[in-house]
Amino acid sequence: MNRLFAGCILILLILNSGLQAQSDKLGIGVIIGEPTGLSGKYWIAEDKAVDFAIGFSTFDDRNRMSLHADYLYHLAGVIPSNDAIPFYYGFGIRLRTHSREEGSLGVRGVCGLLVNLREMPVELFFEAAPVFQLLPDTKLKLDAALGGRYYFQFK
Repeated sequence: MNRLFAGCILILLILNSGLQAQSDKLGIGVIIGEPTGLSGKYWIAEDKAVDFAIGFSTFDDRNRMSLHADYLYHLAGVIPSNDAIPFYYGFGIRLRTHSREEGSLGVRGVCGLLVNLREMPVELFFEAAPVFQLLPDTKLKLDAALGGRYYFQFK
């Protein structure tokens, strides 16, 4: 399990290595569903971002801790609105841990919708993510959640 956790941390650091270009595109908030916890997002370009979450698997009776990180692509103008409502899709990894059992590692495919409120630095989102669990055994799972993030403006 320690090697699995160390591998996931290494992958997260690799994904994070190119994120120093912009300092005012960080959003932090909550995610409710599968998992439920804290969520963050960092924009690396106008249409690309990296998101992450740490929380608990609420629909699993073993209450597992859940970590995931995704690389996202955004398509603007899919839904006409006064507020920006882009569709997004991407890929990532998920790690689940539990104190009394083996953890699990999976690959996520994610898609969702955002609502970027023009008057506030707030983003609301809904996403669904099929997870192909690789370890300890192979299964297909599904994560789905609602959430919101507040964007900090650093100068």
